[in-house]
Amino acid sequence: MHSLIHLRKGVGGRRSSGNMVYLSVILIYLDHAMSFHPVVMPTGPGSAFSATQSSSRVGGSLHVLTFDRLLVNVGGDFSPDTGYFRCRVPGVYYFTFTVGKYPKKLLSVMLVKNGREVQATAYNEYRKRGRKVQSQSVMSRLKATDTVWLLTQSSPDYGLYSTAAPYITFTGYLVYPESASSEGHLNNHLSPPQPRPECLYLEHPGYSWNQGDTGEVRSAFSVARTSPVLGENGSPDSKEALKFDVEYVNLGGHFNKSSGRFTCRFPGVYFFAFTVGKHPCRVVSVKLMTGSVTVQAMVFDEDTSNKRGMQSQSVLLPLERGDVVWLYSQQGERYGVYSNHGRYTTFTGFLLYPE
Repeated sequence: MHSLIHLRKGVGGRRSSGNMVYLSVILIYLDHAMSFHPVVMPTGPGSAFSATQSSSRVGGSLHVLTFDRLLVNVGGDFSPDTGYFRCRVPGVYYFTFTVGKYPKKLLSVMLVKNGREVQATAYNEYRKRGRKVQSQSVMSRLKATDTVWLLTQSSPDYGLYSTAAPYITFTGYLVYPESASSEGHLNNHLSPPQPRPECLYLEHPGYSWNQGDTGEVRSAFSVARTSPVLGENGSPDSKEALKFDVEYVNLGGHFNKSSGRFTCRFPGVYFFAFTVGKHPCRVVSVKLMTGSVTVQAMVFDEDTSNKRGMQSQSVLLPLERGDVVWLYSQQGERYGVYSNHGRYTTFTGFLLYPE
């Protein structure tokens, strides 16, 4: 830099060819300097990944599902070679995965946390030649160093199918960091919104998770069932909500798992996703409802074979304070929903954009 200063004094500001030499030297110098000293942009506590696998897997080999293409890896918390996501930023995460069923093989893939706890399972026991895909999603509250991965069955009866146009995907991202006041706060959607004062639900004991020091509002739930539900013939006007017995996340306590209903406290746009298991010899018909009668989205499978499978659905909904969202399983002896300790049936929702 000192040589540039001396050079400028030498040309004396005169309009001559020397100015061109001076300008050229500056440009060369700056280009050289920037190539070795890139501008470092500050980063917040973001964490997100999305990976795919382009080759099939047959049981009897790997137990942890690994990936050969990494689409996104904000924060570097996911290792495609090992298949492990290791939490760096404590908070609430959303995970979703889709897997292809290998022809004439069973399918079973579990989302596992810390090697012990099964969060949710994608399952299909059809042995037909045709190919299928199954999806599952769930939220999980993670501490630093918590590890999440996909576990496959080692039995040769099981397999996963994929090609270069991948059937197998795994995605996860941080929705709400544990500390809303962390430097460089990021919620992976947009910069923290400014809620209207009348929208704050301050009286709830979980307030510290509902609204952080930045004024950001938070609402999220993720639940699962560990038992089946069989439809019964009864009053056609009776519409009981599908209930849940496992609670992964319930920020603010806005979801009542005993009643199966989510009540909106913060107006805005919400994301909802649900997966239901098909009961053997029963039809699956489950609807995402608002209020008492409005159907927003549904899954349906009228195969009445004795095999089990799964159906998934997701949707964005604008909600006002007091709106109620719930799942309804069609009544009648033809219908049913299947789940067990593998947690095939899940229901998740979270606030994406406050009003």
